[in-house]
Amino acid sequence: MGDCVLDLCCGSGDLAFLLSEKIGANGKVAGLDFSKEQLSIASSRQKLLRKSCYKNIEWVGGDATDLPYPDCYFDAITMGYGLRNLVDKRKAVEETLRVLKPGAKLSVLDFNKSTQPSVILFQEWMIDNVVVPVASAYGLAKEYQYLKSSIREFLTGKELEELALEAGFSTAKHYEIGGGLMGNLVATR
Repeated sequence: MGDCVLDLCCGSGDLAFLLSEKIGANGKVAGLDFSKEQLSIASSRQKLLRKSCYKNIEWVGGDATDLPYPDCYFDAITMGYGLRNLVDKRKAVEETLRVLKPGAKLSVLDFNKSTQPSVILFQEWMIDNVVVPVASAYGLAKEYQYLKSSIREFLTGKELEELALEAGFSTAKHYEIGGGLMGNLVATR
């Protein structure tokens, strides 16, 4: 309660809204994204949902590799399904380290690049036979067709841990979730 947190690559705001509920009205949430369209959706959702705690959310247009905040500013940072899509992942992780307070945590949720062939096959089958067809029904097939290639090009859990440690985090642990389909990197400054 009362913390100042950043949801990086916030998209339409799902994690920012959850963070707002956790930190309460005395806390502050910054939802930062490069996409003005996504920020507009997030802002519209904030107005529609009208929970009093959501008044503590500020939507910010910005670059994850050049954050518009001073050093040691945030108590925690989340990033959901964003790191995989960034060109300079190292710079983005270094920036999160810079703006986190000492002892604060970064949590990066994304698809997991598994090293297990059975998980890879199942993940690709799910994307081809469930995710893209469902997205197609909503006219969003184009937005999801890139998933398989972006996951193939992403870092493994071990590589994510190494990236965080090389950036200067004191600890980094990657947790496979959802049967290995998803992963969560938790790093401490």
